[in-house]
Amino acid sequence: MRIARHLVDGQPALAVVTDEGIATLECDHTDLPSLLEACDGAVRAAVEAMPTGPVTPIEEADLLSPVGRPPAILAVGLNYRAHAAEGGREPPKVPIIFNKHHNCIVGPGDPIHLPAAAPDMVDYEGELAVVIGRPARAVPAVEAASYIAGYTVMNDVSVRDWQRRSPTMTMGKSWDTHGPCGPWMVTGDSLDPHSCRLVTKVSGEVRQDANTDDLIFDCFAIVEHLSTAFTLDPGTIIATGTPAGVGAFTDPPSLLRDGDEVAITIEGIGTLTNPVIAEPIA
Repeated sequence: MRIARHLVDGQPALAVVTDEGIATLECDHTDLPSLLEACDGAVRAAVEAMPTGPVTPIEEADLLSPVGRPPAILAVGLNYRAHAAEGGREPPKVPIIFNKHHNCIVGPGDPIHLPAAAPDMVDYEGELAVVIGRPARAVPAVEAASYIAGYTVMNDVSVRDWQRRSPTMTMGKSWDTHGPCGPWMVTGDSLDPHSCRLVTKVSGEVRQDANTDDLIFDCFAIVEHLSTAFTLDPGTIIATGTPAGVGAFTDPPSLLRDGDEVAITIEGIGTLTNPVIAEPIA
């Protein structure tokens, strides 16, 4: 099952994605966190019980990020073996965790801004993202799947010079528009997250081509690690890391430029596409 958010008469609404298009759910929830909290993670059963409205062709839908206001965005650094190697780093022994501020979230088709204050070192990172379905605390890896509502595509856009100024990395990872997410969430029972091809293209050129089987810490191990310390609330997004091929490590470096387009495809989910523009003057 694919669950999306889109605009209907200018207002956000949840929807299911069918072969015919986007079918709006007739419910009071306009974002995934509240729906997930209400159904205690049993999202497929809840959605299947809901009536739907008219169907909008996918190409005509104004898609939003499937999670508009996540309670938290957590991310894992250096979590693909090949990515650690391209940076000359040893694979980490424990997950490297950082935060992205929630205002970075944008949806499919929304522009990625090259910040006026830091325009020259903006990089792409195609990632598989986990969406937590019910409160998770002290969850062992063998049970983690039951706490995951589904998976989506995320671009962990990174301002490399700001990222390197601080070991926490948050300031380099959290600029407005630097968390594109979508095009929808695929429920956990519809996808094997550890055997998916991930391809990132920048203006049509393949930059990343990998498989999630190269993850050092898989999705379930990450949920176990994080929930050891704190509760993961419904709707929390966890970006699981990026494979080799980021712009900072190419020779010469290939960072994002005004006019580029980043398209990230994950097998079994879909393609997230965003243009790159100079930050508009406020």
